[in-house]
Amino acid sequence: MVKSRRVQVLLILVVLSFLLIHFLPCSNNAHMKEKPSPVHILILSSWRSGSSFTGQIFSQHPSVFYLMEPAWHVWVTMYQNSAKVLHMAVRDLVRSVFLCDMSVFDAYMSSQKKKSDLFQWETSRALCSPPACDSFSRSDIITAGNCKTICGKYPFSKVEEACKTYSHVAIKEVRFFDLKVLYPLLTDPSLNLKIIHLVRDPRAVFRSRENTVADLKRDSNIVAGSQKTKGEMGPYNTMQVICRSHVEIYKAGSQAVPSFLKDRYLLVRYEDIVRDPLARAAQMYRFAELHFTPQLQKWVHNITHGKGHGAQAFDIGSRDALRVSQAWRKTLPFQKIEKVQNVCKDAMDLLGYRLVQSEEEQKNMSLDLLFAQNSS
Repeated sequence: MVKSRRVQVLLILVVLSFLLIHFLPCSNNAHMKEKPSPVHILILSSWRSGSSFTGQIFSQHPSVFYLMEPAWHVWVTMYQNSAKVLHMAVRDLVRSVFLCDMSVFDAYMSSQKKKSDLFQWETSRALCSPPACDSFSRSDIITAGNCKTICGKYPFSKVEEACKTYSHVAIKEVRFFDLKVLYPLLTDPSLNLKIIHLVRDPRAVFRSRENTVADLKRDSNIVAGSQKTKGEMGPYNTMQVICRSHVEIYKAGSQAVPSFLKDRYLLVRYEDIVRDPLARAAQMYRFAELHFTPQLQKWVHNITHGKGHGAQAFDIGSRDALRVSQAWRKTLPFQKIEKVQNVCKDAMDLLGYRLVQSEEEQKNMSLDLLFAQNSS
């Protein structure tokens, strides 16, 4: 009798073990598969290339947690180093942000930090709506000015809390000069990284940089070296480094020799965005696996078809975006255009920007001739 009971108990234990081993993990896996992995989007660009506006196309999407240039904190803290030396620290910070681990900022900010200590935090709609701020709805289009006034008092912990509630994490960064530096992120199984490489006509970039020399001085010194940024050729030396980096990034991304780059790199020219904003925004959203809602379509149209002239260098307000993008043709002396074309010729040839041969041509060449190649 006792032996029979022991056999029954053993049989029950065997059955329970079988069920635990074969069915419990399956149900866990099924649960895990129900929740899709977050999509990580890196908008890779350089200063004064329309990247802040392009970042807003993602920031205003209700499914996106967005940060603008989080690596600013790295460069401010470690400004004595070159961009190449800082690449690893920038990459590590970007990876942590993609994974919503905001403890990475402890190395660059005070222990008493607040959400408002984060660089350009107010440009992130996600940090201006719940759970980061209760004053707006997550579906609202939120301007930086309105957000900064109302949402600055919240603790820094809200940044990480908010990040974890989104299906997409997007970062706009101007501090990478080599795509190969990002290979570890592209092969990281914890990331689903897609790279949008935004470029702009170097002549327009140069003209815009002239209006923001003081603001960009520290960054220019890190990019080109403090000695090379001095004197008349200083701005052109910086442009040369930036243009070369775009060439190398484009070659690495478009050739897609590593299999992990396939379908994960997209080149976009800023001029193409402002010429056909809805089509280009739709293209970037498809690439990022995002839905282009009617509300966002209206916002994109309105912000690119305003009457503003882009007078404020870092303002992202409604403007005549196409006219602003071509302002260099009327304001930049031909002598400067020639110098920019000389140091950036390879980038211009590769990215589809035609060289201007004379001052008359500068004023009269049509857009179709100036940008003959289609980046898509």
